[in-house]
Amino acid sequence: MNTEKKAARPIDPKTALTKAESYCAYQERSQQEVRDKLYAFGLHSRDVEEIISNLIQNNFLNEERFATAYALGKFRMKQWGKLKIKAGLKSKRVSAALISKALKQIDQEEYYATLESVIRKKEAGLKEKNALLKKQKLAQFVAGRGFESDLIFEILNTSDLI
Repeated sequence: MNTEKKAARPIDPKTALTKAESYCAYQERSQQEVRDKLYAFGLHSRDVEEIISNLIQNNFLNEERFATAYALGKFRMKQWGKLKIKAGLKSKRVSAALISKALKQIDQEEYYATLESVIRKKEAGLKEKNALLKKQKLAQFVAGRGFESDLIFEILNTSDLI
């Protein structure tokens, strides 16, 4: 028995375009995600860039649309803060201008309310008796979620928690 995996045969650019269109139609993708996928198909850089260009022209790929969908999705579904969302978008090689534009789509009142809600939920589950340690654990938790420290301490110092 031969247990070695065979190397995937490169596919032709036309088939790759069809697969990339399906990939982009399923959910919003960044250019880098699509580029990585196309290189995984074994395509050369000239073909990859041609396919990317085609996807953009036919509106399958739109970096601004992706950035906004990513930011709002991570905020509303996973309750991430702006710092973590920004880092996620940077890892997908989205431009700083588009990251800024996407983060502006998050409503400030909703953002503040979400942060407060996350703190309250976490606080309810903490068994820590020492108020200072409890505050530190809460701050560390929501900072890990990507919320800004000034907002965290504003809520921790003005709310009726702890």
